[in-house]
Amino acid sequence: MDRSGRPLRVRGEAGMVADVVKRIRRCGEGGSTYGYILLYIALSSGQIFFNKWVLSSKQINFPYPVALTLLHMLFSSVLCFVLTKVFKIIKIEGGITSEIYLTSVVPIGAMFAMTLWLGNSAYLYISVAFAQMLKATMPVAVFFLGTAAGLEAMSCRMFVIMTVISIGVVVASYGEISISWIGVVYQMGGVVGEASRLIFMEIFVKRKGVRLNSISMMYYVSPCSALCLFVPWIFLEKPKMDSSGPWNFPPIILGLNCLCTFALNLSVFLVISRTSALTIRVAGVVRDWVVVLLSALIFSDSKLTIINIIGYGIAISGVVAYNNHKLKKEASQIKSDGTAKTEDQERSQDVQVVLIPQKENT
Repeated sequence: MDRSGRPLRVRGEAGMVADVVKRIRRCGEGGSTYGYILLYIALSSGQIFFNKWVLSSKQINFPYPVALTLLHMLFSSVLCFVLTKVFKIIKIEGGITSEIYLTSVVPIGAMFAMTLWLGNSAYLYISVAFAQMLKATMPVAVFFLGTAAGLEAMSCRMFVIMTVISIGVVVASYGEISISWIGVVYQMGGVVGEASRLIFMEIFVKRKGVRLNSISMMYYVSPCSALCLFVPWIFLEKPKMDSSGPWNFPPIILGLNCLCTFALNLSVFLVISRTSALTIRVAGVVRDWVVVLLSALIFSDSKLTIINIIGYGIAISGVVAYNNHKLKKEASQIKSDGTAKTEDQERSQDVQVVLIPQKENT
């Protein structure tokens, strides 16, 4: 018996039951987290394959990348509005003024539209696997644009990493059986657009001091991207669509394609909210390998060679090193910011002690 009069055995069994319940909860949370990661990899890979199939399939007959991307943005804009303003299922983060929208959101939306437009256009000329290999140059573009914008500093380590990535992509390109330079230009233009978008987002966070989750960002950016895509669609693709005869495109397939795009953005929000930015980057590397390997089995124009795989492996090793360097830099910056805040709090407390006069003993 203990002091409360309860048998020690009963209390011990209750503690064991509580420990078991905690372990079950941890397993459930871990299982749901892995489920979100797998969902992101599946949706991200599937969306790439889905876009390639819609644009290149003769049965669907929809070789219009600008129109497809415009549909994605319109669908995301409407669905975000319905979920946030009508049903109020998801809460949108505020803090966006008209000045911030014009100077930050509009450039991000324009670069996002450029990225999707040129990236989807590349699928008409090159294979999915080769397009994915060219995307490995993203850190190189981000680094050099960041250096030009004053956000990055050149160092010997970063120069080595950029060189490794570049050599890997060159080797992978050398191993490509058939290269369409038009497709290469489109894909590299998409890489520059995405790198510019990331630079604008970094400026948006660091200089404007605004942080938005992926759903909030999509809510603000999608209408702007749709407007940016509407202009080239009117002048470049609408005449082609009109000249090909009456519009007879499969609405169900196009609707499912748009829904998959929105679900992909939602999965990014779920993964980041449950884990961290490191997890989404690691999952992105896994996704890239899944896309390269599966595309060779799914599409007839994707034929991998040993040189392709070796070159892509070299490039991915550089990408991993770049992500590791960026995460260490972000962690040290967060630590230094936390130390600075602590010092400021101590100084404010010291000032407060000085300013508050001590009461004299009476």
